[in-house]
Amino acid sequence: MPPQRSTGTDSEAEHPRYAGQYLLEARLGSGGMGIVHLARSASGLRLAVKVVHAEFSQDPEFRGRFRQEVAAARRVSGAFTAPVVDADPGAEHPWMATLFIPGPTLAEHVKRNGALSSARLRHLMAGLAEALRDIHRAGVVHRDLKPSNVLLAEDGPKVIDFGISRPADSELRTETGKLIGTPPFMAPEQFSRPRHVGPAADVFALGSVIVHAATGSGPFDSDSPYLVAYQVVHDEPDLTGVPEDLVGLVSRCLAKEPEDRPTPDELMVALRSVSASYDTRAFIPEQRAGKGESAPPAQDSDSRPRVPRPRHERPQGAEDRTHVAARKRGGRGRRLPAVIAVTGLAVAGGAVGAFGLLGGSQSPVAEHHTARPSKSTFQPWERDLRASGAEADGQPRCTYAPRALLCVRPGVLATAIDPDDGEVLWSRSDTGNGSSYSTPAPVFSGGLLLVGSRSGNRLTALDPATGATRWTRDVARYDGRVTHVAGVVLLTGPDSKVTALDAATGEEKWRHAIPGLAVPQFQSYGDGLVYVVSPPAPPGSGTGTRVTAVDPTTGATTWQRRMDGALSLVAARGGTVWFTSTTVDQYTDSVLRYDVAKRRIHRTTLRIPQAQTQVAVQGDTAYLLGSDGSLVAVNTRTSEQLWRVETSVSRASAPTVAGHRLCLTAADGRLIAVDTDRGTLLGQTKTRLGSDRGSLVSVLPAPLAADGHIYATAPDGSLFAVDTRDPSAW
Repeated sequence: MPPQRSTGTDSEAEHPRYAGQYLLEARLGSGGMGIVHLARSASGLRLAVKVVHAEFSQDPEFRGRFRQEVAAARRVSGAFTAPVVDADPGAEHPWMATLFIPGPTLAEHVKRNGALSSARLRHLMAGLAEALRDIHRAGVVHRDLKPSNVLLAEDGPKVIDFGISRPADSELRTETGKLIGTPPFMAPEQFSRPRHVGPAADVFALGSVIVHAATGSGPFDSDSPYLVAYQVVHDEPDLTGVPEDLVGLVSRCLAKEPEDRPTPDELMVALRSVSASYDTRAFIPEQRAGKGESAPPAQDSDSRPRVPRPRHERPQGAEDRTHVAARKRGGRGRRLPAVIAVTGLAVAGGAVGAFGLLGGSQSPVAEHHTARPSKSTFQPWERDLRASGAEADGQPRCTYAPRALLCVRPGVLATAIDPDDGEVLWSRSDTGNGSSYSTPAPVFSGGLLLVGSRSGNRLTALDPATGATRWTRDVARYDGRVTHVAGVVLLTGPDSKVTALDAATGEEKWRHAIPGLAVPQFQSYGDGLVYVVSPPAPPGSGTGTRVTAVDPTTGATTWQRRMDGALSLVAARGGTVWFTSTTVDQYTDSVLRYDVAKRRIHRTTLRIPQAQTQVAVQGDTAYLLGSDGSLVAVNTRTSEQLWRVETSVSRASAPTVAGHRLCLTAADGRLIAVDTDRGTLLGQTKTRLGSDRGSLVSVLPAPLAADGHIYATAPDGSLFAVDTRDPSAW
């Protein structure tokens, strides 16, 4: 979803206040399919929420296509797309929330600024090749790659709009349906052999996109979409204006036969030979070699592992190709009249699984396992948490309780795992209240495990020792506005009244509105209070951010303060609260440290602003991880930048501090460790994608740290534990 900046008003039906649990803060723009709103997640991430127009909400075919878009977007890794945070294709007004990515589309940039330079073209081509490589690895064929579906973000191009045909935008129609795709950027087989369209069609579209970026028009150009379709199938592309060093590669991309086109991996290798100054290889620490593998990385004199060089592997499927499509050197404008029959194209995509609700307080019999005594010597372990027949997408989400890891996942209501050896203590199968990709992590509060349903309609409290249901409550009217803190569950109703439940019993403690707060969205950070952060309205108005701290045991306001800038709360501890400040372009430019007792604010300005920042705070140090993989450590008391490192891991999980290690999870299931003292990349685990290539997810649970160990989950459905002392051995 492009972050459009248009303004305007809509009817109440087209401009709801909420999409699921997300408060829609401002309208970003609209299109033929729906309206895009700016929103913010509970953790403070800026979101772009697409809400379908009411006129299409009642169309079953359109809903099906929207489900396909959501399913396809969830399958890709998120490093080169706008990752899906949440979605509800079955809502009255279907919606999808992705991370907000500032930046224009390629179409907007070319229209406003003209053609790209040779250097920027090479970077664009390499970025799109990387994007297609990951998209295809996830089992998705985009089928509609075009300039308006490419966002020019700070950290490289992002591909958007998966598997959806906007009814108002279709240029070709047949008696049997609509054409899915845009003719100037479609491959020949999309017209002549639509049932045999594969990844090579996206490579053809990449070539057309590069020509557009280089010249302002495509390699096949006409006012008639039918004539364009004929030219795509029969004519040679017009590459006049494409830089000479890229003509050969672009020509290969535009070959008529799919097998004659290069793979994305081959393109990346070829681009490195075109420009020695641009290297598309990511810098990631190597794993320690196992049996039969090469030797481990060399060690420095202080026994800390050196950051190893990246591997130089030949890309999968890289083969020598001799066929290169002929380049048309004539002037632009040769067009042959023709009539061509065009068939409707189908969009590939999987449906999103649905789960019912667990009614009443009856508890199915939990499968119990005998707990084993704790081992004196910890050994790394791994446990597959998938239930038989469970859907593949969505990795486990866990919380740590005394002597147990408590997890939820599709097909599994809840599971308790021994943290020492990974043995299952008990497991509750899903009998209708199943957890899924969009289900939040379970919460250990009031001595019980609190589990939310996939739809957000029911909250269930389980005995962590046996898995038996202790109480359950219908929370549908609260629309996901459920907050857990200090043994209390806060439910915010649409009437602005807040209901507080005792987490141990489910009994109501108090119920009333909090003065000055309309439908408050609470945040908690373990200091016994909850916070409501009210951003400037409208964004960029300069009115500042209002922060309200509330005692959850009584509902009384303990303090309130308006602070300059657009702030996001990231941590609270011992009378100190930390915020990040963002610019109008949604980049984090500083960290604020607020001393509540002294009412004193200390601001630390970042040397380089970061996009979509996630933060961990330990002591006086804040660790800021950008969506592009940049990781910065700053002392929030002295404003000193301690170090900066590029992890090369885009869209990672929030970082977790474990002693002198900072750990984060990548979209492919790798757990990565960084030295908190020096910013050195120390090691990583293997990837854990599983047999289903579509099991990649874009919203990644942060690792858990406890007792000198790190516990992490992966897209293949596994939960694993490693020792934090020696990440190079992972």
